[in-house]
Amino acid sequence: MSGSRPSRDEAPVLVAAERDGSPDLAIDVGVLVAHAPGSDPDRLRTFASQAAEDAVEKLASATDATWRFYREDAARLADHDRRRPSEFLDRATHRMVQGPYDAVFVVTDVPLVSSRERFVPGLSSPLARVAVVSTRNLRSGPRDQPRRSLDDAAVRWNAATLFVHLVGHVLGARHRDADGGVMEPFRFDPDRRSVPPMDADVQARLHRIAGEIPAAEARPRGALARLGFHLRSAGRNAGRVTEALVNSRAPLLPLSLPKLSTAAVAPTLVIVFSAESWDVGFHMGNATAGLFAVASVLVAACYLLFAQNLTFPRKHHRIVTEHTALVNVTVLLVLVGAMVGLFALVLAIILIIEFVVFPPNLMSNWPSLEEPTVGVVDLVRTGAFISTVGVLSGALAGGLESRTIVSHLALFLDRP
Repeated sequence: MSGSRPSRDEAPVLVAAERDGSPDLAIDVGVLVAHAPGSDPDRLRTFASQAAEDAVEKLASATDATWRFYREDAARLADHDRRRPSEFLDRATHRMVQGPYDAVFVVTDVPLVSSRERFVPGLSSPLARVAVVSTRNLRSGPRDQPRRSLDDAAVRWNAATLFVHLVGHVLGARHRDADGGVMEPFRFDPDRRSVPPMDADVQARLHRIAGEIPAAEARPRGALARLGFHLRSAGRNAGRVTEALVNSRAPLLPLSLPKLSTAAVAPTLVIVFSAESWDVGFHMGNATAGLFAVASVLVAACYLLFAQNLTFPRKHHRIVTEHTALVNVTVLLVLVGAMVGLFALVLAIILIIEFVVFPPNLMSNWPSLEEPTVGVVDLVRTGAFISTVGVLSGALAGGLESRTIVSHLALFLDRP
């Protein structure tokens, strides 16, 4: 990757010998070590370096590119609790821009969980080009046997296999069930002593996609220039952003954020019984109600993006890479989808109250109504107006219990 490395107190260490590939294509990967309190960071560094050395030749031959793995400084975690891979994303994207790197691998010794709350050995984000590997799962053995050592041959070669497997996902390769290759769904094999072969079709795909690395980068000056670079990056990679949005199931996100949903639903249960809200809803035009709903969803999404500091990297850099821009655009669109889902949730509750709970002629007898007839369109429009108020109150008062859950669902796959 082109670009000069900034000066540091301790320069990154090249831990994987450079392999001769295409002279025009070199891929730089940063390897970050995040260790729990009390554990030995040097052992984890050695393990990460060995996994990179075991994986680099397979990657070079599959992509016809030169791969270089650089080990960064180790980071000490606050506790031994399990982590989502998105909790390492801020540090990873910071190092990616500072490196500069084309991808970042994080090796940690704390448990790693997927979006379905399952313990996994590793997960990757093709859009962010970040992968996280946990040695906790790799070292776990049968219940009647002690935990494996990091020096165990099975742990070593399964880690190298997982490295190559996750790189395949980062480059867009999918699982190939029961073919015996490295892109088969990862399972720990205690008898593994080498990295499985790469299927010819997968190898051809990786070779083609690797040509897109390194991504574009820019040094935009000012907010408008950064916004323009983000929009251009999203336009050039619309397919990748769309795929990430589909995988994120953004409209269902409010179901995973009870604080946000409660803050949105609670005030609407009061407003729906207020005569003033019905005055506004019945006298509001359909176009006005629609525009108000769209504006409320966008405002709520943008507020959460900046109030919760969900952009990456969180530390300001003069350089903005294309894949970092794609991460930010995707997170914003996921928030928009989540607010649409929240709007639909609140609207469904309001419509149930209107059509089921309220007596049939209650609203038509309200003295504030000029027309005694209340139609379905009137009920839906009023319900939509009340729901937009709920969306805004949910974003302002509820927020996100965990800012990592959005990037977790938006960016990372749910299995190795």
